[in-house]
Amino acid sequence: MDYELLYIIDTSLEEEARTALITRYNTLIEQHEGKVDKVEEWGKRRLAYLVDDKPEGYYVLVHFSAPQTFPKEMERVMEIDENVMRYLITRIEHKRAHVKPPQQRPAAQDQSADVPEPGIEALPQQTEE
Repeated sequence: MDYELLYIIDTSLEEEARTALITRYNTLIEQHEGKVDKVEEWGKRRLAYLVDDKPEGYYVLVHFSAPQTFPKEMERVMEIDENVMRYLITRIEHKRAHVKPPQQRPAAQDQSADVPEPGIEALPQQTEE
């Protein structure tokens, strides 16, 4: 399964420690039979609201593939780490390229001859008394 992991690291963490933390999570993915496809460090950004009384966080986006049971383990590890302010793991669903077109229905002209079209002449005539 393919997944996308976005997490926010505390900005008070030094650059070396932050790099070590990112490497640790990438290694954790690989240890659980996963494969890291791409790591994007978005850098320091302003948060929409205060998280742990901090206005900024360091954003990291990771695209990876791993077994279905792995995201729960990753969430458990990130929940314990106090340097991770927030995280979100989402499964990426790929669109199918080989979708069959819908079946063509037989021509409707043969069936329409039996059924009268609704219109003014189909309404009952009112009689004057």
